[in-house]
Amino acid sequence: MNLEEVLKLADELVFAHTGKHLNDLQEKILRRTWEDEDYREIATASNRSEDRVRQVGAELWQILTEQLGEKVNKSNFRSAMQRFQVSLFSSKSIVAQQLQNSPVNFCLDNNKHPPHLTNPHSPHQGTSQPKPKVKLHQDLSEMPQLGALSDRASELQTLHHWILQQNCHLVAINGLSGMGKTALAVQLTQSIQHQFDYVVWRTLDNTTTFAHFQADLIDLFSHHHKPTTLLKHLQKHRCFIILDDIHHLFSSGELAGHYKPSCEEYRTFFKQIDQLSHNSCVLLVGWEQPRELAQHQNKNTHIRTLTLTGLNPPACLEIFQDGEVTAAGDWEDLIHHYQGNPLWLKCAATLIEESGCSLTEFLQNDTISLPEDLKDILHQQYHRLSEIEKQVMSLLAEETESVSLAKLLEKGQILSSDLLNVLQSLSRRCFVEKTSNVYTISPVLRQYIKELDSL
Repeated sequence: MNLEEVLKLADELVFAHTGKHLNDLQEKILRRTWEDEDYREIATASNRSEDRVRQVGAELWQILTEQLGEKVNKSNFRSAMQRFQVSLFSSKSIVAQQLQNSPVNFCLDNNKHPPHLTNPHSPHQGTSQPKPKVKLHQDLSEMPQLGALSDRASELQTLHHWILQQNCHLVAINGLSGMGKTALAVQLTQSIQHQFDYVVWRTLDNTTTFAHFQADLIDLFSHHHKPTTLLKHLQKHRCFIILDDIHHLFSSGELAGHYKPSCEEYRTFFKQIDQLSHNSCVLLVGWEQPRELAQHQNKNTHIRTLTLTGLNPPACLEIFQDGEVTAAGDWEDLIHHYQGNPLWLKCAATLIEESGCSLTEFLQNDTISLPEDLKDILHQQYHRLSEIEKQVMSLLAEETESVSLAKLLEKGQILSSDLLNVLQSLSRRCFVEKTSNVYTISPVLRQYIKELDSL
């Protein structure tokens, strides 16, 4: 997305909101913000006071916030516009696909304005025939409201492609706690919800049996149609079901993805979702995923898994710009230590701000500081490991460099077959990284385990 495309789209958004096009100062603010200039530089180039530029900028961000449906500010303007472009692209793609499959011939005008915007240049806008609307049924009461979201445009585009173009039936978002899995699922839901007849978000907990889950959804669907089985409804209608905190289906103290006895029926449900013919999609979000997803995932199936990794440095900087902590000086080291994990970085930023120390002081002696908030987050996921997984994590924490399988076998006195299964499980949990037949863990996890083992 180049600058001129951004300015054109921003002009349409502003016009749709105010009835006026961008003025010279507004355009300069957007143009130079895109080029990473600060308000002082924009003020100098525009021959205006910095206060005036800030005021006009704030008004612009508020307009774009209301038009795009997400918090927009100077620091995330670029990523917000890129996300909006992705959602427009996906909307056009699915409409084109639907029309292509229709027995009626249509002519698509590629010069139309974005679908949800009024076309300000149409002289017959007031007399045009109303377009038929598809009734959309939603239950997003359990979807969290997360405020400003991190830049995940690339991941969002991948998910759009899998769900809208490849018609994947089962899609999983996996990753360590704090990476932003739920936040990405929220962004995804907001951007594609109008492509489905039914959209339902459910956050699972320790008591969510399949019988309860199925009865809940059948009750929801039966308000609009005659009662039927859940799978029959998913085959008859295009549904998007989001299951957050999917790890609650699996047992603690076991290798990753081992179902609780009370949740075994989910295994059959997921298998049927994959194998039956339909246009629905189930999105699974959590620390662990069903083992069958990894076993059956390939280009010939309808299963995909996206493993979230850390944010890139510019996106990480937005975390610090939202608060009073500046990222001057050692921010690259901080981002590296905390692997670009947005929640981990927020914990560090909060500790720095509340303690009054500088970033340099926080990183002194090149040590990893673990805020208590971060320890609590790590504990929630770490306590789910089996004892043999914890044993292997302790072995890895003793090493500052990557470790080979042979060295782990030598150090741990664990059977080769057991060790391979454990490493596979830890990898699926995103606790262990494998590169060229060697294994390592993150600096944060290494420090956390060392502190645990010293107690």
